[in-house]
Amino acid sequence: MATPESLLTDFSNRVVVVTGGSRGLGLAMVEAFARCGADVVIASRKFSNCEEAAIGVQEKTGRRTLPVACHVGDWDQCDALVAATYDAFGSCDVLINNAGSSPLYPSLVDVGRELFDKTLAVNLRGTFRLSASFGSRMVADGGGSIINVSSTSASAPTPGEAIYGAAKAGVQSLTESFARAYGPLVRVNCLQPGPFLTDVSTHWPDNVHEGFRKRHALQRAGNTGEIVGAALYLASDAASFTTGSVIKVDGGAVYGSS
Repeated sequence: MATPESLLTDFSNRVVVVTGGSRGLGLAMVEAFARCGADVVIASRKFSNCEEAAIGVQEKTGRRTLPVACHVGDWDQCDALVAATYDAFGSCDVLINNAGSSPLYPSLVDVGRELFDKTLAVNLRGTFRLSASFGSRMVADGGGSIINVSSTSASAPTPGEAIYGAAKAGVQSLTESFARAYGPLVRVNCLQPGPFLTDVSTHWPDNVHEGFRKRHALQRAGNTGEIVGAALYLASDAASFTTGSVIKVDGGAVYGSS
C-alpha cells in the first residue's frame, strides 16, 4: 500500500499539462514532473520554444513530451490545446495554468483598452477556459488535479500591477469556484508565488533586492526550482484532502510600509 510520502513524487504514467511551460517556473515544473515519471505537455505561445524544451526534457528523463503552441488568451487555441493533449495521450491527470503576463504601462490613465483586455485574457480568461475544458474531462475520467498559478500581486498589487493583480485575484476566485464545481473528483488549488529569479527578473531595477531584504523573511527572491515542492504536493495524491486552497510561496513576504 502506498504511503502519503511515497505519493508525493510518484507520477508514473500520468499526463501533466503546463502552460507557460517552456521557461521559468513552468519549465522547472515540467522537468520535475517528468523526473517523477509523468508524460508532459509543454504549452507556450512560441512553438520553437516549446519544441526546444520538449527535446531537452525527453533527453534528460526519457518521458514522452508534447510541445504545443498555445496563446492562452485565445479561446480557440485553448480548445486546440485540449484536443492535442487528448489526441496524443488520451487523458490529462494534472493541468497547471501557469502562463501569465504583466505588461508595463507609464500610468493608469495611459492604459488602453487593448492592453487591458490582453492582460485579462492571458491571466484570467485562459485559466477559465482551460480549467473548464480539461476539468470537465477529468470529471468524466474519474479524477484529476488543477493547479492555478496566481501572484502575490493578487493580494498586494502595486500601481504598476493594477490590471495584472486584478486578474490574478480573479484566478484565486476561480480556484474556489472550480473546486466546488468539480469536487469531489477533481481537486483545484492555487500557488501564489512571490518574486522568482526567472528571465523576467533580469529587467528588475537595481534596488529591488534591497526591498526583498527588508520585506521578506528569507530576504531574497526564489530560485525557480523552489516552486517544485509545492506543485508536486498539490498535484499528488498526498494532497487528497486539499482543494480550493491558495498556497503562498513567496519567501515570507510582508507587504505594507517598510
